Amino acid sequence: MWYNMIFTIRTTVGQEKVIIDMLHNRAKQEELEVYSLVEMADLKGYILVEADSEKTVEILIHNVPHIKGGKIVEGNIDIKEIAGVLESRPLMSSLKPGNTVEIILGPFKGSRAKIVRVNLAKEEVVIELFDATVKIPISMKAENVKVLN
Repeated sequence: MWYNMIFTIRTTVGQEKVIIDMLHNRAKQEELEVYSLVEMADLKGYILVEADSEKTVEILIHNVPHIKGGKIVEGNIDIKEIAGVLESRPLMSSLKPGNTVEIILGPFKGSRAKIVRVNLAKEEVVIELFDATVKIPISMKAENVKVLN
Protein backbone atom coordinates (compact mmCIF):
# COMPACT_ATOMS: atom_id res chain seq x y z
CA MET A 1 0.00 0.00 0.00
CA TRP A 2 1.35 3.45 -0.93
CA TYR A 3 1.66 6.15 1.69
CA ASN A 4 2.86 9.70 1.27
CA MET A 5 5.82 10.70 3.37
CA ILE A 6 5.44 12.59 6.63
CA PHE A 7 8.17 15.05 7.53
CA THR A 8 8.82 16.87 10.81
CA ILE A 9 9.66 20.56 10.94
CA ARG A 10 10.99 22.23 14.10
CA THR A 11 9.42 25.61 14.84
CA THR A 12 9.35 28.32 17.46
CA VAL A 13 7.04 27.16 20.26
CA GLY A 14 3.70 28.97 20.11
CA GLN A 15 4.04 29.89 16.43
CA GLU A 16 2.81 26.60 15.00
CA LYS A 17 -0.61 27.90 13.87
CA VAL A 18 0.93 30.99 12.22
CA ILE A 19 3.47 28.85 10.37
CA ILE A 20 0.79 26.40 9.24
CA ASP A 21 -1.20 29.31 7.77
CA MET A 22 1.90 30.55 5.91
CA LEU A 23 2.77 27.07 4.64
CA HIS A 24 -0.82 26.41 3.56
CA ASN A 25 -0.90 29.65 1.55
CA ARG A 26 2.47 28.91 -0.06
CA ALA A 27 1.45 25.35 -0.97
CA LYS A 28 -1.70 26.63 -2.69
CA GLN A 29 0.12 29.51 -4.38
CA GLU A 30 2.97 27.37 -5.75
CA GLU A 31 0.72 24.34 -6.36
CA LEU A 32 2.94 22.03 -4.32
CA GLU A 33 1.98 18.41 -3.61
CA VAL A 34 1.37 18.99 0.12
CA TYR A 35 -1.51 16.92 1.47
CA SER A 36 -1.67 17.90 5.14
CA LEU A 37 -0.12 20.18 7.76
CA VAL A 38 -0.57 19.00 11.35
CA GLU A 39 0.07 20.74 14.65
CA MET A 40 -0.29 18.46 17.67
CA ALA A 41 -0.96 19.80 21.16
CA ASP A 42 1.28 17.13 22.70
CA LEU A 43 4.19 17.98 20.39
CA LYS A 44 4.91 21.67 20.91
CA GLY A 45 7.46 23.29 18.61
CA TYR A 46 6.95 20.85 15.74
CA ILE A 47 4.74 20.59 12.67
CA LEU A 48 4.11 17.44 10.65
CA VAL A 49 3.92 17.84 6.87
CA GLU A 50 2.55 15.15 4.59
CA ALA A 51 3.93 15.57 1.08
CA ASP A 52 5.02 13.61 -1.97
CA SER A 53 8.76 14.21 -1.46
CA GLU A 54 11.41 15.82 0.71
CA LYS A 55 12.18 18.30 -2.10
CA THR A 56 8.58 19.54 -2.01
CA VAL A 57 8.85 20.22 1.73
CA GLU A 58 12.20 22.00 1.27
CA ILE A 59 10.60 24.32 -1.31
CA LEU A 60 7.62 24.81 1.01
CA ILE A 61 9.64 25.88 4.07
CA HIS A 62 12.31 27.94 2.26
CA ASN A 63 12.62 31.40 3.91
CA VAL A 64 9.57 30.92 6.17
CA PRO A 65 10.09 32.70 9.52
CA HIS A 66 9.98 30.79 12.84
CA ILE A 67 11.23 27.52 11.31
CA LYS A 68 14.25 26.49 13.38
CA GLY A 69 17.30 25.72 11.28
CA GLY A 70 15.31 26.28 8.07
CA LYS A 71 15.30 22.58 7.30
CA ILE A 72 13.48 19.30 7.85
CA VAL A 73 14.23 17.22 10.95
CA GLU A 74 16.23 14.12 9.93
CA GLY A 75 14.20 11.04 9.04
CA ASN A 76 10.56 10.72 8.09
CA ILE A 77 7.68 9.30 10.09
CA ASP A 78 5.60 6.26 9.18
CA ILE A 79 1.86 6.98 9.34
CA LYS A 80 1.42 3.84 11.46
CA GLU A 81 3.60 5.41 14.20
CA ILE A 82 1.25 8.34 14.70
CA ALA A 83 -2.12 6.81 13.73
CA GLY A 84 -3.25 6.63 17.37
CA VAL A 85 -2.47 10.29 17.96
CA LEU A 86 -4.26 11.42 14.81
CA GLU A 87 -7.43 9.52 15.66
CA SER A 88 -10.35 11.92 15.97
CA ARG A 89 -12.12 11.91 19.32
CA PRO A 90 -15.00 14.29 20.07
CA LEU A 91 -13.95 16.37 23.05
CA MET A 92 -17.36 17.13 24.51
CA SER A 93 -18.51 13.50 24.58
CA SER A 94 -15.61 12.60 26.88
CA LEU A 95 -16.46 15.29 29.48
CA LYS A 96 -18.99 14.28 32.15
CA PRO A 97 -19.94 15.82 35.51
CA GLY A 98 -17.84 14.25 38.26
CA ASN A 99 -14.78 13.70 36.03
CA THR A 100 -11.43 14.79 37.39
CA VAL A 101 -9.61 17.12 35.01
CA GLU A 102 -6.36 19.03 34.84
CA ILE A 103 -6.42 22.62 33.62
CA ILE A 104 -3.95 22.99 30.76
CA LEU A 105 -4.29 26.71 29.98
CA GLY A 106 -4.91 29.94 31.82
CA PRO A 107 -4.23 31.23 35.33
CA PHE A 108 -5.10 27.88 36.95
CA LYS A 109 -2.80 25.87 34.64
CA GLY A 110 -1.68 22.62 36.29
CA SER A 111 -4.50 22.64 38.86
CA ARG A 112 -6.83 19.69 39.24
CA ALA A 113 -10.57 20.12 39.40
CA LYS A 114 -13.90 18.30 39.30
CA ILE A 115 -16.41 18.96 36.52
CA VAL A 116 -19.69 20.21 37.96
CA ARG A 117 -21.58 20.95 34.72
CA VAL A 118 -21.03 20.60 30.98
CA ASN A 119 -22.51 23.15 28.57
CA LEU A 120 -22.60 21.40 25.18
CA ALA A 121 -23.94 24.44 23.30
CA LYS A 122 -21.07 26.72 24.37
CA GLU A 123 -18.50 23.90 24.65
CA GLU A 124 -17.76 25.01 28.20
CA VAL A 125 -17.36 23.21 31.50
CA VAL A 126 -18.04 24.47 35.00
CA ILE A 127 -15.39 23.18 37.40
CA GLU A 128 -14.47 23.38 41.08
CA LEU A 129 -10.78 23.37 42.00
CA PHE A 130 -9.68 20.67 44.44
CA ASP A 131 -7.03 22.82 46.14
CA ALA A 132 -9.28 25.88 46.63
CA THR A 133 -10.28 26.81 50.17
CA VAL A 134 -13.69 28.03 49.01
CA LYS A 135 -15.42 25.96 46.33
CA ILE A 136 -16.27 28.54 43.65
CA PRO A 137 -17.61 27.30 40.29
CA ILE A 138 -15.39 28.43 37.39
CA SER A 139 -16.53 28.35 33.75
CA MET A 140 -13.96 27.70 31.06
CA LYS A 141 -13.68 26.40 27.51
CA ALA A 142 -13.65 22.61 27.35
CA GLU A 143 -10.48 22.65 25.25
CA ASN A 144 -8.60 24.10 28.26
CA VAL A 145 -9.02 20.94 30.36
CA LYS A 146 -7.66 17.41 30.07
CA VAL A 147 -9.60 14.46 31.50
CA LEU A 148 -7.57 12.48 34.05
CA ASN A 149 -9.96 9.62 34.87
